[in-house]
Amino acid sequence: MLNLDRLRTLNAVARHGSVSGAADGLHVTTSAVSQQLAKLERETGQQLLAKNGRGVRLTDAGRLLADHASRILSQVELAQADLEAQRGQAVGELLLGAFPTAARGLFPAALAELRDAHPQLRARLEEMEPDEAVPRVVRGDIDVAVVLDWYNKPLPMPDGLAKAPILDDPADVALPAGHPLADRDELDLEDLADDEWVSWPRGEFCHDWLMLTLRSKGIEPRISHMAEEHHTQLALVAAGLGVAVAPRLGRGPVPDGVRVVPVRHTMCRHVYAVWRADADRRPSIRAAVEALRTAGEGVGGRTG
Repeated sequence: MLNLDRLRTLNAVARHGSVSGAADGLHVTTSAVSQQLAKLERETGQQLLAKNGRGVRLTDAGRLLADHASRILSQVELAQADLEAQRGQAVGELLLGAFPTAARGLFPAALAELRDAHPQLRARLEEMEPDEAVPRVVRGDIDVAVVLDWYNKPLPMPDGLAKAPILDDPADVALPAGHPLADRDELDLEDLADDEWVSWPRGEFCHDWLMLTLRSKGIEPRISHMAEEHHTQLALVAAGLGVAVAPRLGRGPVPDGVRVVPVRHTMCRHVYAVWRADADRRPSIRAAVEALRTAGEGVGGRTG
């Protein structure tokens, strides 16, 4: 009889491509992964891993069993979803991931609602960017991710996921208080063609969106500074070091020395939840999505 935990470990090695990656994904030590795989090799009587330079690779038998493991684990998830649906209650553990402003702007209210409405459900949040969250949902490391795309740049989404809109989040432009346009009621991005920008780090989805959007307006971006957190970006704006995009979700108080001005042709982020389609019938997922949408309405967001 094949052990489910060991199949899950083999599946993690296949997905992550290494023992250390599997250990990180499973939140265990590398030695624990190695021990599970050694036991699985003894149970099957087959060599499942082979040395590959400093790392390992799956043997033919390892790939064959990993393919079966993926299907078996998917069936287990379907069974768990069906049992939870049969019971009709949101129970057990639910792992959620969200990008920082959603974690700050949506999740305190949503998690409190889930705790009060579904006391047998243990919902846990981990902050992460969409490019990390989506693969983790696909792998089954987390149950639900709250992610975003922009009105003019969709987030690539793999097959096998279900999604639901949470809210539309308008974004303004943050200017130093002494900027010549700081007292405007609204502006066009073209008005900022000669300004330096504070952006997200290079390679991030939102950085790529900003480059695309400015260039679509005939502006060659001049990036002066890059920072992950919006609060850091606004601090740099307050110091007069550039202008920045300032989404409203999770923004909080604007620092002294910063003015936020709406853009005439509205810039908007679409915020939505994604989960594995084979877990679609789980009441806990539906409860989480509903709590998130209620939280979105509470901060003035418009669901799609």
